[in-house]
Amino acid sequence: MKRIVLLLVLLAFVFTTNLPAQTAKPEEVGLSAERLQRIHNLIERRIETRDISGAVTLVVRKGKVAHLEAQGLMDIETNKPMTKDAIFRIASMTKPVIGVAILMMIEEGKVRLTDPVSRFIPEFKQLKVAVEQPSQGQGGRGAAPAGSPSFYTVPAEREITIRDLLSHTSGLVSGGVSASEAAKIQRKPGETLADYLPRLGQVPLAFQPGSRWAYSPGAGFDTLGRVVEIVSGQNLDQFLKQRIFEPLGMKDTFFNIGEPQKARTVTMYQKTANALQKSPNQPAGPTTYFSGGGGLSSTADDYARFAMMLVNGGQLNGKRLLSPRIVELMGSPFASDTLPGRARGEAWGLSVRVITDAVARNVALSNGSFGWQGAFGTHFWVDPKEKLVGLLMVQTSNQEMIRDFETAVMQSIVE
Repeated sequence: MKRIVLLLVLLAFVFTTNLPAQTAKPEEVGLSAERLQRIHNLIERRIETRDISGAVTLVVRKGKVAHLEAQGLMDIETNKPMTKDAIFRIASMTKPVIGVAILMMIEEGKVRLTDPVSRFIPEFKQLKVAVEQPSQGQGGRGAAPAGSPSFYTVPAEREITIRDLLSHTSGLVSGGVSASEAAKIQRKPGETLADYLPRLGQVPLAFQPGSRWAYSPGAGFDTLGRVVEIVSGQNLDQFLKQRIFEPLGMKDTFFNIGEPQKARTVTMYQKTANALQKSPNQPAGPTTYFSGGGGLSSTADDYARFAMMLVNGGQLNGKRLLSPRIVELMGSPFASDTLPGRARGEAWGLSVRVITDAVARNVALSNGSFGWQGAFGTHFWVDPKEKLVGLLMVQTSNQEMIRDFETAVMQSIVE
């Protein structure tokens, strides 16, 4: 009998320590249980209208989990129910993880925001900027073949910096000619960040560094991942595992999904006129290219730990990754909403979007909230003012649902 009691105690301990935080009744942390039900209703509507197959949603306030729910299916064809420990491709939600890694290096005095990227990757020393021309008439220097943008190049007025990469103001593969030229030097099978990134020094920037904002989907944060490797002396996957994932207890976050985890991996779908179809972007096989721009997979539990570390000012469960001041900088408007390319009320911090004027942006989030989303539907934000984390994990892109989820979470705050 004593052995049974001891086993039950141990199982309870394991269960509770697997959670990102203690659980609480919503009213204990100033939320309304009745209003939180609207999250459930939102997801149900989206499942019924075949916008998504299923979702895991999570809300943390004041350090306690007040809402965690799995709805719908992980896989439509097999009718497999969604589970709370399901694994999702988080795509660009990888970027804030890389942002934290760089900020850790900054705190250690190994990197500065103002450092030119060429300090770490010499091939970035003398970058050019593309100037597009009308497609007909003159060819100009560096003119592209028929069907491609016609352009010539001019020298960059200054080098791109770590800050530029973190805030998407570098112009590195940020659309236009820069993206089309980068497509000509695609990665080869088996290449690593060290193999590929130096070749980006051949690619012209989309604009003069710092002159505007334009999202760099992969290259900017892949470059930052390579900087982490150079400075730390470790491959990016190992650095993230040892310095971020293990200290935070993130046991299910990785670039390569192992065989034991495949059964928990959510099938990715894309919305069509009247149904969901399997996306061609299903998790690929093992890779040696650890993309800082979008290569990670994770669970709601794991990513909540990462987000809680941020809302707690850089620490979780006695493990400190960053100082409160650096986390504050991370969520500060380094690329303001007055910069060309930005939307009113929404700036860009160091790897995260930042709400600077909720009224201008027409969102329910608090000013100062920051976070980001992934191309396949995942989304998170932290709210330092309300001590809140909101997390949505799905595998079908739907911008409307993301905004509705934000509203559903914020309207549940009653005190």
